[in-house]
Amino acid sequence: MTYVLLAAGFLVLAAAVAVVARRAGAPAAGWRALALAAGALLVLTAVFDAAMIAAGLFTYAGEHVSGLRIGLVPVEDFSYPLAAVVLLPALWSLLGGGRAR
Repeated sequence: MTYVLLAAGFLVLAAAVAVVARRAGAPAAGWRALALAAGALLVLTAVFDAAMIAAGLFTYAGEHVSGLRIGLVPVEDFSYPLAAVVLLPALWSLLGGGRAR
C-alpha cells in the first residue's frame, strides 16, 4: 500500500464523519478557527517532520510516496493534520461535547 492511498483513506473517513455530524444537526464549525488550526498543524508538521527526517529518525521508501515533497517532507504527511482538523470537531459534536449536562 502506498502512503497516498493511506492518506486518502484518512481524509475520506474524516470527511464522512464530518458529513454525518452535520446531517445529525451538529453546528457548523467556525471556518476561521478551523483554518487557523489547520495552518498551525501544517507548519508544525513541516518543521518537526523535516527535523526528524534530517536527523535520520525515519525515512520513506521511494516507491511508496508520490515523490512530491515540501522540503524533506512528503506531501502525504500533511494529510494527517488536515484529517484531524476535520475529524475531531465532528466527533466532538457527535459525542455531545460542549453541551451542558
